[in-house]
Amino acid sequence: MRRLAARGAAGDAGEVAAPAADSTHCAQGRSPSPPRLVTSSGIYSDAGMSGTDQSRPRTTQWWQEISCWLGPFSSRSFVCFLPFFSPRLIDVCAIWDTGVLPPTADWKGASSGVAGARLNEAETLSSIQEAQLERLEVATPCGPGSRERGPVLRMARQQLPPWVHAAILLCLLSLGRAIEIPMDPSIQNELSQPPTITKQSVKDHIVDPRDNILIECEAKGNPAPSFHWTRNSRFFNIAKDPRVSMKRRSGTLVIDFRSGGRPEEYEGEYQCFARNKFGTALSNRIRLQVSKSPLWPKENLDPVVVQEGAPLTLQCNPPPGLPSPVIFWMSSTMDPITQDKRVSQGHNGDLYFSNVMLQDMQTDYSCNARFHFTHTIQQKNAFTLKVLTNHPHNDSSLRNHPDMYSARGVAERTPSFMYPQGTASSQMVLRGMDLLLECIASGVPTPDIAWYKKGGDLPSDKAKFENFNKALRITNVSEEDSGEYFCLASNKMGSIRHTISVRVKAAPYWLDEPKNLILAPGEDGRLVCRASGNPKPTIQWMVNGEPLQSAPPNPNREVAGDTIIFRDTQISSRAVYQCNTSNEHGYLLANAFVSVLDVPPRMLSPRNQLIRVILYNRTRLDCPFFGSPIPTLRWFKNGQGSNLDGGNYHVYENGSLEIKMIHKEDQGIYTCVATNILGKAENQVRLEVKDPTRIFRMPEDQVAKRGTTVQLECRVKHDPSLKLTVSWLKDDEPLYIGNRMKKEDDSLTIFGVAERDQGSYTCVASTELDQDLAKAYLTVLGRPDRPRDLELTDLAERSVRLTWIPGDDNNSPITDYVVQFEEDQFQPGVWHDHSKFPGSVNSAVLQLSPYVNYQFRVIAINEVGSSHPSLPSERYRTSGAPPESNPADVKGEGTRKNNMEITWTPMNATSAFGPNLRYIVKWRRRETRESWNNVTVWGSRYVVGQTPVYVPYEIRVQAENDFGKGPEPDTVIGYSGEDLPSAPRRFRVRQPNLETINLEWDHPEHPNGILTGYTLRYVPFNGTKVGKQIVENFSPNQTKFTVQRADPVSRYRFTLSARTQVGSGEAVTEESPAPPNEAYTNNQADIATQGWFIGLMCAIALLVLILLIVCFIKRSRGGKYPVREKKDVPLGPEDPKEEDGSFDYSDEDNKPLQGSQTSLDGTIKQQESDDSLVDYGEGGEGQFNEDGSFIGQYTVKKDKEETEGNESSEATSPVNAIYSLA
Repeated sequence: MRRLAARGAAGDAGEVAAPAADSTHCAQGRSPSPPRLVTSSGIYSDAGMSGTDQSRPRTTQWWQEISCWLGPFSSRSFVCFLPFFSPRLIDVCAIWDTGVLPPTADWKGASSGVAGARLNEAETLSSIQEAQLERLEVATPCGPGSRERGPVLRMARQQLPPWVHAAILLCLLSLGRAIEIPMDPSIQNELSQPPTITKQSVKDHIVDPRDNILIECEAKGNPAPSFHWTRNSRFFNIAKDPRVSMKRRSGTLVIDFRSGGRPEEYEGEYQCFARNKFGTALSNRIRLQVSKSPLWPKENLDPVVVQEGAPLTLQCNPPPGLPSPVIFWMSSTMDPITQDKRVSQGHNGDLYFSNVMLQDMQTDYSCNARFHFTHTIQQKNAFTLKVLTNHPHNDSSLRNHPDMYSARGVAERTPSFMYPQGTASSQMVLRGMDLLLECIASGVPTPDIAWYKKGGDLPSDKAKFENFNKALRITNVSEEDSGEYFCLASNKMGSIRHTISVRVKAAPYWLDEPKNLILAPGEDGRLVCRASGNPKPTIQWMVNGEPLQSAPPNPNREVAGDTIIFRDTQISSRAVYQCNTSNEHGYLLANAFVSVLDVPPRMLSPRNQLIRVILYNRTRLDCPFFGSPIPTLRWFKNGQGSNLDGGNYHVYENGSLEIKMIHKEDQGIYTCVATNILGKAENQVRLEVKDPTRIFRMPEDQVAKRGTTVQLECRVKHDPSLKLTVSWLKDDEPLYIGNRMKKEDDSLTIFGVAERDQGSYTCVASTELDQDLAKAYLTVLGRPDRPRDLELTDLAERSVRLTWIPGDDNNSPITDYVVQFEEDQFQPGVWHDHSKFPGSVNSAVLQLSPYVNYQFRVIAINEVGSSHPSLPSERYRTSGAPPESNPADVKGEGTRKNNMEITWTPMNATSAFGPNLRYIVKWRRRETRESWNNVTVWGSRYVVGQTPVYVPYEIRVQAENDFGKGPEPDTVIGYSGEDLPSAPRRFRVRQPNLETINLEWDHPEHPNGILTGYTLRYVPFNGTKVGKQIVENFSPNQTKFTVQRADPVSRYRFTLSARTQVGSGEAVTEESPAPPNEAYTNNQADIATQGWFIGLMCAIALLVLILLIVCFIKRSRGGKYPVREKKDVPLGPEDPKEEDGSFDYSDEDNKPLQGSQTSLDGTIKQQESDDSLVDYGEGGEGQFNEDGSFIGQYTVKKDKEETEGNESSEATSPVNAIYSLA
């Protein structure tokens, strides 16, 4: 028996071992030990007890019963999810052969586990083998004395608890996996297949009476099916009616009326039957109806008399057509009726007037019905209106009056509903249809309609408003759209609402439509037919068009409500099953056949295919196969190794092998092997891996001038075994290589670039397997030509029209035109911008200023740049006038403390408006009653002298020319000059503790200007010692500052001054308080630990040491000293010694002194130099180096003889002298 490694979402924690229910146990009259059903709370028992031995006897009983009852299925290994009525959910494996109880997460996990196990040939046997083994096991009865299977099954069913039946049923539902027949015609034609309906007419089939009737019914099957029909549930004998025929190789009915006959005679309910030797398939019940478009009854309509402002409904009442006609309103002259919030057509076709106005009688009203099949329009006799009014004159001006109704004497009234009537109504709609709610109200003024849903919002994704908010349409209605909706009609007189209760019903709709089931002999399967609706639909099963109850019995078939279970299917089990589900709102009919096939594996693709792929790509090697039972498929590489699956490989159920990322080592021969119990088939695919095609030097965007040469590079790297093709596209179209272009393997050259060469260029490097693209854009530059032929027309006092002819834009559209002018009075020869216009115009009206002698020119602009200016136009002078403005940017600022300079921006030629432009300057002190001082100035500045310090002034500057003065100027506030501020007031220094010092001050009494800030300078001092000065700058609003002390001993001297833009003013100085005596004493005690004190002591010690060394050297210069007389120190063997026991401090060995330093070139300094030392005499001075250091040795005089015994003529070094002292 096969083994299934059960895996679930819960891992291995829930696995429980139990013996297999095999034939041996049953033969011995016993069943295997029951498994313990492990839940999250303990061991399940049917008595509801957990973890106790009391549950075992009864559990053993039902387990024995299940084991024997499920004997025929003991080779099946699958997983079920059992929902119990207790709060616990238990995962159980009711049927197995391994004794493993796998914990499963849900049905999907169980199904995938089974499907995965079926695909693993190493762990599974074929379905036919299992079926054969099952039949062998069934032959052994369960329990002593049992000779047949049926009684045992019946007994087990009688003794098992109800929940066990449910568990078994759910487990059986997971059996069977349908085989899909490939679309290959050779296989389709070879395999036997029950009939399947492929095409049929709609259920409600409405036909045009002028055409022949066609009722479609087509089916497929092998052998080809035959067809017959029923009409109104009775056999329809086609042969007896000469008008009726059936299309060849089809079941489609054709009813021909060319020789006469009435189509209405053939109305009824038709059903098609497609049959072959394996079963019968049914079409839907097709209701045939003939389209009708009856005429409108003739009637004489009296004029409709209505009072102005009253509501009115014009009823349409169209004749009942099939299908219902489309209604619209027009006048008798075929002009459409204008509809709006006041006048609109309802869904029932009536025309509603919320209130009638006098203008409504200007036309008549005719209802029109358009019939779909006949394409005819029928028109009802027109209504004419007679409106009674208190204002007989139809004044069109009143239509736009803000209170039109009052103006026409129409009384205003609150809204009332015209449709639907009353305050509440109800409406039923079917699921999936559109819900249309409508509220039409009357009232003066015309009411507004708003829609709401009680207890929630309208579904924004499905709801939309129609007919001027009078209708609410909700598309594709579902159950959650049921509820109460209400419409609110309101105007300024009041409001009213109507509630509509919506009930959503549903015709049957599929939850699980039965599908064709193709099985191998001995396999199990199921057909499921689940549908929902409101009310709940009933389900009826049929087989080959007959009710299942009246069909011959089939021991391999069991019906369980909406499911038919097939066990151990055989060739004789083939049939077509129909599921009919219906309620009062409709029905659904589905055909699903059960076909049993016994086919050895076969390959569906060509053999020994060669597949070439690009490196690092994803690829799939297809190996389509077919067989029944469903074969298992394995892939091998190069004829050896294990099955390829996992890691970089993935095998799909359809046989395709996916390689997620191709590498060089993946090249080789791949073999796919399909196996079932009837045999095996294999195919080979040779895979070659190629290097990708890559453009490693791409063309770059370029900007070129006309006439130049451009080269676009495109260098490519590709697999040498593939043929490379390099082509070029221009603007995504193939590029024509003309005589101005040269195409090479790695570049494209364009000679003499022209405007038409501008565009995008794409290099396409392609092989038969892949391609690479690189794009660049070529921009051809060209500035526009200058405009020409300037002309002045429409000459006016303050305007003129300038017209020009545009120049060539040189392949870059002109975006703007700039008009410039030049005047010959203020700045002759200088051009100024006058205005700017879009590039689409070539004529513009220019606004001019008085008293300017204009001359114009035009410049064209595109994206490349500006054209040369056009030639100037003729001159045009405008007449003079008084100024219309005054100078801007008037300011009054002091340059000194006793003056104020008034400045402004002078007016230009276009604002002077006349000759002799001048300025009247006025000033006076602010907030005084002084009279204005004034002066006339020709420039742009004036200085007022002898002013107080920083005093506000009122200033006015007015323009004037020979034609008069400008407008009254605005008053500007200026200030005279600033001075240095006085000292800050009340400067306070507080020392709350030894770490901080707080400073506070007040603003100066006389700021003499705008304060720009404060400057604080402070230095620490201790007696006569003064530290580094620190400077702090503050904003003018700051009046506090805190100083962090560096040490608790020093005091601080603070100097504070205020600043204006002139500079810093008078300063005020304060010192911090002296420290307390106690703190001073404590600080003195700690002075020995201060760093500065230790440094000072070290410096003094060093100076004393240097003085001692200098004194000793002076004392011992030039002599020979008996060391033993000084101190009895033992000599080393290497020490030079004279016979008299004294040391000779000579340098005859030229040894360096201890502690001497080397020179920069690495050599040791000589202890003496004949050239650098001077002779010394009695009492001679010592020599020093250039850096001031003392020379360590003295030399003998040059003329002294070397034979002066053992007396040394050299002075000892200071180091040796120190040693001798030691």
